[in-house]
Amino acid sequence: MAKLSKNQLERYPIYLKYFKELEAEGIGEISSPRIADKLGFSQEQVRKDLQAVSNQPGRPKRGRRVSQLIDALETFLGYRKPASAILIGVGHLGGALLNYPAFDQMGLKIQAGFDSDPAKAGTSIGGRPVYPMNELPKRMKELGAQIAVITVPSDQAQKAIDLAVSAGAKGIWNFAPGQFKVPEGVVVETVNLASSLAVLGHRMNEEAD
Repeated sequence: MAKLSKNQLERYPIYLKYFKELEAEGIGEISSPRIADKLGFSQEQVRKDLQAVSNQPGRPKRGRRVSQLIDALETFLGYRKPASAILIGVGHLGGALLNYPAFDQMGLKIQAGFDSDPAKAGTSIGGRPVYPMNELPKRMKELGAQIAVITVPSDQAQKAIDLAVSAGAKGIWNFAPGQFKVPEGVVVETVNLASSLAVLGHRMNEEAD
């Protein structure tokens, strides 16, 4: 499979949500022009995106089967077998993520939280236990977790990432602002809230002009 762009990868959950809505409405087939019109993508973009993950050809005037597209996208995105993860930093954001019920449907199963505050050890959030940081290496191995969600302040993030990587993390989902180093073979995806907010503000200003 050809390497997919970040923008392309970000579109796939949008497609999946739409196709599931169609399935719930009892719609069995969908065409690229209709998808493009609904989601605001170009028809060529839609065709290329779907061809990259599905071997089902589009049928003239009928399009593609919605059920097959859902199956192809869930398989491609790894939603059929959620990856095991742990979370470091059980503050406001970390606690909210532990409480979020839909991650299992998105291919991510956060098994436990870790925090340096002794008062949080032994508690649970969203049914997930919270452990002290010194138990992270042992617990990560027990849980078979390969992803670490980082929700600590920026000045603590590199230390948290280093600890997670040394414990076996192969993927880092990072919510701390900044640039952080990881060894070769470890993947980092940083959620940049400032950039997202800047895009929102810019688009609002464009609409107001």
